[in-house]
This record gives sequence, C-alpha cells and structure tokens, in this order.
Amino acid sequence: MGHLRVYTISDVLARFMRMEGYDVLHPTGWDAFGLPAENAAIERGIDPEQWTMVNIEKMKGQLKSMNTSFDWENEISTCFPSFYKHTQKLFLMLYQKGLAYQAEAVVNYDPVDKTVLANEQVDNSGRSWRSGAVVEQRMLKQWFFRITAFQDALLDDLDVLATGNRWPERVIQQQRHWIGRSKGATIQFELVLQDDKKVPVNVFTTRPDTLFGVDYIALSLSHPVVRDLALSNEELAAFIAKKASFSPDSKEGFKLPIQATNPASMLDPGYSKPLPVFAAPYVLDNYGEGAVMGVPAHDARDFAFWRLQMPDEPSTVVVKPQDAHEEGSDLIEAYTGDGELTSACGPYAGMQNRKASWKIIKALRKHSCGNQAQTWRLRDWLISRQRYWGTPIPIIHCGSCGAVPVPDDQLPVQLPALGGNPQGRKGNPLDNIESFVNTNCPSCGKPAKRETDTMDTFVDSSWYYARFPDAQNQNELFSKESATNMLPVDMYIGGVEHAILHLLYARFILKFLCQEGLIPSTSEPLSKEPFQQLIAQGMVHGKTFSDPNTGRFLKPEEIVVQEDGKSSLVKATGEEAAITWEKMSKSKHNGVDPMTCFQKYGADITRAHMLFAAPLSEVLQWDEEKIVGIQRWMYRISRLLDDYLSLQPRQTTTIQQNVTRDITTLPEPSANILLHASATLRTITHTITQNIYNINTVVSDLIKLTNALHDVKITNLEPWVAQEVLLTFVKMLAPICPAFAEQCWEDLHKDTSTTTAPSTPSSIFTHSWPETLLTQEEEDILKSRKNTITCAVQINGKLKFTMQVPAPPVQDKKVMKSEEHEERVVGAILDTEQGKLWLKLRNDWEKRKRVVVVGGGKVVNVVF
Repeated sequence: MGHLRVYTISDVLARFMRMEGYDVLHPTGWDAFGLPAENAAIERGIDPEQWTMVNIEKMKGQLKSMNTSFDWENEISTCFPSFYKHTQKLFLMLYQKGLAYQAEAVVNYDPVDKTVLANEQVDNSGRSWRSGAVVEQRMLKQWFFRITAFQDALLDDLDVLATGNRWPERVIQQQRHWIGRSKGATIQFELVLQDDKKVPVNVFTTRPDTLFGVDYIALSLSHPVVRDLALSNEELAAFIAKKASFSPDSKEGFKLPIQATNPASMLDPGYSKPLPVFAAPYVLDNYGEGAVMGVPAHDARDFAFWRLQMPDEPSTVVVKPQDAHEEGSDLIEAYTGDGELTSACGPYAGMQNRKASWKIIKALRKHSCGNQAQTWRLRDWLISRQRYWGTPIPIIHCGSCGAVPVPDDQLPVQLPALGGNPQGRKGNPLDNIESFVNTNCPSCGKPAKRETDTMDTFVDSSWYYARFPDAQNQNELFSKESATNMLPVDMYIGGVEHAILHLLYARFILKFLCQEGLIPSTSEPLSKEPFQQLIAQGMVHGKTFSDPNTGRFLKPEEIVVQEDGKSSLVKATGEEAAITWEKMSKSKHNGVDPMTCFQKYGADITRAHMLFAAPLSEVLQWDEEKIVGIQRWMYRISRLLDDYLSLQPRQTTTIQQNVTRDITTLPEPSANILLHASATLRTITHTITQNIYNINTVVSDLIKLTNALHDVKITNLEPWVAQEVLLTFVKMLAPICPAFAEQCWEDLHKDTSTTTAPSTPSSIFTHSWPETLLTQEEEDILKSRKNTITCAVQINGKLKFTMQVPAPPVQDKKVMKSEEHEERVVGAILDTEQGKLWLKLRNDWEKRKRVVVVGGGKVVNVVF
C-alpha cells in the first residue's frame, strides 16, 4: 500500500502536467537486486533471478491495474545485464579517478548469513535483522566510493535545495546532520600507558574554551590503543565484542588501565590533573581520530556518561553564566551556554568564553599541541556486499598486477547461474563457483581471480534516474542529448525513509557525472543536483490487532469484529483486542493487498481514497471502512451526469458547440455554481502546482462542488452553465480517477445524431487543463450580483424593465423593512439609463403619486 500511495501521487502529477502541456516522462522500473530477494529465494529453494522475475510480473500487473500512466517503453530492471553493465562501467569510471578503492575496515558481520551488514541492519540487541545472529565486528578488505571528495559541495548545495520549498526542511536537516561539518580545534593529549610509555592522541572539539574542564578522555572501541590493550585484557575484549549491541546514545564505558595528561598544563604551570581514560561505544571510530575529551559540566552527553561511570566524582565547572556568583561543581545538569571563564581556567579566568577559545588555540599552537580544524561525520561509502544477488564488481585480482579493471569490451561481468537447490546456502555463492572466480589477468594474461563481492544496491539507485530517459542505449550509460533534454529530474516522489542514504548517494553520483562532462551543468549549484523538487510522502500504516495480555500480533482470522464495528474480540479468549496503527508488515499481519481493493472497489476509488485519507506528508492510516465515503461520492457524480444527459433531446449531440454565454442575465443558482466551480478550479490548480502537500484537499474540493451541484440540481441550471461546469469538473477529476473520468468524458460527448455506431471522442487526456472558467470581468460581475437582487420595475402596475438593485438587509433569515434601503433601491433605478428613460423622460418623476417597494426591492411600482 506504500507503493500504491507513492505511485498514485506521481501519476496524478504526471497526468496533470501533461494536460498543462508539458512533455512528461513518468518512468518506472525495478530496483531488483539485494539481500531480501536473495534470502526469500533461498528460503523457497529457487534461484533469486527466478524469484525476482515472478515478483516483477506480479507487481507490474498491480501497477497497470491501478490505472497508472507509466512509460513502459523506458522500463528498466537493475538485475538485467543490460542495466548492470553500465553500473559496472560507472564503477570503473570512479575507479579510474581514484574515487573507488579497496581498504581494510571494521564491519558488522553476520556469522550466519556470512555477509557484511549496514548499521541499520543491526537491531538494538546487536542481532542481524535477517538471521537473528549476534553480529560480530571484523576487519575485512572492502570496496569504498570516495564520497568525501564531494563533501563540501554536498553540504553547501543543500542551501539551494532549501529555497522555495524545493526539498522538505526535515530532509535538508537530516542530510546536513549526516554530512556533519563541524568547526573547532584539534588538541593533542598524551596517553600514559602502563609502562610509562606516552602515546599522543588527537581529539577534535568545538569547545576549546572548556579545555580546563576536561575530566576524562574517551576512545572508540576500535581505537588502536584500545585494541592493543584488549589483547591482554579479557574483560575489555568481551566489552568490545558487544559493540553491535550498544545503542548510538549508549552511556556504557570501560575504564582503561591508563591515564591521560591535559595540554592545559602547558598553558598554566599550576594545572596538574591526570585524566581517566575510557573505551566508550558513543565515540565514533572516525570522528576526528576516534577520541573525544569529556567535559561533563558543559556537555549533556558527557554529563550523563560521567554520572554513570564516576558517580562520586565532581565535574569541573569552567564556564559560568554572566553575573553568576557560584562556581560549585554539584550540578543537576550540564551548562552549555556562554558566559565567563571561572578561576579553574588559570590565566584565562574572567574572560568571555568565546573570546578565550581562540586565545587558547593560539597558545596551544605555540606548543605544537593544537590548531584550528574542522571535521566531518560523513564517511566514504562502503559498497561491498558478500552476497550473490547484486552487481558484480568488475575487478580482477592478479598476483603480479594487483587489482585490474575488467576491460570495457568484457562488460558486463555477468552473474553465473546458481544451479541446483540454493536452499540452506550461506554466505556468497560466487566464492564457490570456480568457472566465475578463475580467469586470466587482462593485463599480463596470467591466471587470476575475479572479485566476488557484489555492490550495495544503493549503487544501482544512485544513477538509474539518469538511465530512464535513454533506457535502450546499449553503448552508453545515457547519451548527452538525453541528459541535455531530460536531466536533472524535475520532480521526485518518495518516502522520507530515503531522506539520507539514497538521496545523498544520488547527489554524489550526479555531481561526479557533471564533473566528467556526461551531464551538462552550469555554475549554478542547482544544475548539479539530481532532483529539483523532492516530495516526501508519509508511510501507510495498517490497523493492527494484538492480544492485550501477551502483546502477540493477531491474524485477521483470530479476530471477531463486533456488530457495532467499533470493537473486536480475540476469538480464543473473548477479550477485547488491542488496536493500534503500525507500519504494514507480514509479522504484524496488518498488510493489505492492493489487488483486493481494486477488485472490490475499483482502482479509481482506491486511488481517490488514498489521496483523500491524509495530507501527503503525514502517516496514512489505511482504514477500508472509510473507503465507502469515496464510493458514495462516485455514485453521486454518476447521478449528476445521468440527470444532465436525461435533459438532452434525442438524436442530437450531447455537447452543444458555440453556445451563447450571457453572464448578466444568469439566474442566481447558475451564477452561484459558476462562481463555485471557478473558485474550485483556481484552488485545485494552485494546490497541485504550489502546495502539493495538501493534495488531499483536491478531493475534498471536488466533493464540495459535487454536493453543490446536487443541492442546486443540474436541471435548474442554464444549459450552457451545466455543460461548462460538468466539462470542467470532469477535467479536474481526470488526474485522480483517470478511467472514471474518461468514461464520463465519453458519455458527455456521445453523438446520437447518427444511426451508425456512435463515434468515440478523443481521450480526455488529449485536452488541456482548463485555464479558467470565468474571465476576471465575468467573475467581478457575478460577485457583485451576490449583493444584489433582480428588481421588476413597473409603472402603474405594468412591467417596463428588470435590473439589479441592492439586496435588502436580512436578520434571522427575514428581510428587514427599511426606508433607507428603499431609498437606495429607488436611487439605483434612477441612476440607470432605463430608469431615466421611463421615469424621467417618458414620465415626469416629480409628478409621481407614490412609489411602492415590495420584498425589499424585488418589485418597485411607480404610480403616476
């Protein structure tokens, strides 16, 4: 249902843009490689390719059933050799530029599935998301993309994406945090080991002003000093082994049998304080050099860590708020604001902390133990996966030549067939397929070994947006002509779960392709961004039942829904089931098959409900019970058309051409409907083009217009008004309910004037989106009439003319009689040409006997 939501949104936008006259490419394809597909296939004892193709065909049927307008001629699949040939070419382009490289790295390793896992694939207990095995930390040789080479541009260009609501602010902030540029200082401390050996360790800090407040040093679990100590310390080794089970904000630590000295002693001869040293999971391996200085009094994280590890030790306060008198160390929480340095800071006491920062850095620089610096959270992209179902890395390892790229004319390096029954296999099958592994070096011709790692599936999705416009190109990733005409992507719709990695990697690859000249770009940063506008929709949650005693998720057949429809009982116990809304998943038994909804309600009703149920960015709680409201709306539209068509004379075309529009004499019902329809068109156009996150209001606006048409009754409208409003209404409906709107359009254009089979009109999608229903002048006239009424002007009881006069005052729905109002009505009549003609030229107004105003001005009779 999550797929259904995103594709419904994209299809509405694609259809609307086509009707607006744009050349639209609305492509689709299959991000088909990856560990989930491989594991699912192995569990069933079939080849991953076979399993994947079956699922592609199934989902392709779903996409076509939901009335999408995808360009199937540009369909791609990342697991087809015709696609991954170019992914391998992209890898080699990066390799030739030094942006793809192999290096040793500590990784999460699943000992059961025998593969490297991303951090996101390890749960809070340190277990693999798939096998459930306790994840191990291993040092393995891995392939990386040097994304850090573009870190400045990746960060700075977010500024242009943040303007004009191009990208959601929360996505911008997530990317900024992930890239994480910090400015501060690098300060060198000394670790004093057990044999009095001194080892320098550099820490990065954004708060050099707190140097005199350092109470401890913390090292990452992978720091060389920590690993060396672990060789002879079993407790430390066991602590390190639990690394994967520690949460990112863990305050756990292991006190090491060493101390550190603070370079503050070089700035103040009176300072002498040995510092304890901890191995701490919260220290990132590659933040600075995997070491941080702990300042509990002025950092919330350090404060919590110190309280847990050294609860009896005070914190050293070095910054106090302005005008504060106390410098006590008995803190309830860390003080992270600015202020004045305390007496603990020696020669810097009394200075403003921010000014003192740079004086401290300058002094440290003189002693060669500190300097200004900046650091980044962003790390190079680890792309190696020790699995079969992925793009093979096109490298051959030769004993003489080292790592040798596969020549272009030998691409693609194809995945060999697995053969046999893969059920129960673990690890990477490629390691055991000799016909694949054994080859000859392209450089020297000697026997060599193929690389058996495959690429992270994010590599595929980092560039396929550029492939879509030129999907059949056999020789290139894409042509320059295609890139010039179609790139960058104008609009990207996707879940917020892709806010960091997928989008970051896509941005990196496009910047690289621009740098290589494959994609034309200018000096404008926006030209080097893959997605000009990002629309991030919320997730779809399903109604979830669980046992109130055990919390076990219940299957639908384990539930009995009560007659009132508001409560459900656990069939086994008779107790009321707990109901929550959760992300749809098989384990929670709350998933919904879109095909079931299509078959029961129709694709268009399902699409409209999907749009209407929640604002685009919010979580959508899929409740099938509420879809009947949309169903009833469709029926009301059908009845409107039936009523309109029943008025048309037989043997004529339904739609009348060149009708006469007379705004000035429109009865009130027709005038009001025209104004309502015109306002609806304007609002819907603005929502889709300027305020897409409120797209749910498009459906509600159309429902309101439908209700207004029903209330006034189509039979009470002027024929030309009914015709124009209905034609405009169906066009507005078309992007949301394409099949239903097409049927309505055909019904409205039926030609029954011939005895032969009626011709089918051109598709509604070959017609333009309506620019306007009323001109500004027409709208002004009708709006002004909303405060007027039609007045019949009589002379001696005989009607002479009609005109618009001011509407009478109303209170509690009753017309109030007022001499002042009657004077305004008579004055309005005398101001018109007809009033002057009949009341002044043809009759002597001054000789009138009386003026009778009836109904607040509906009738005015002048007696002479």
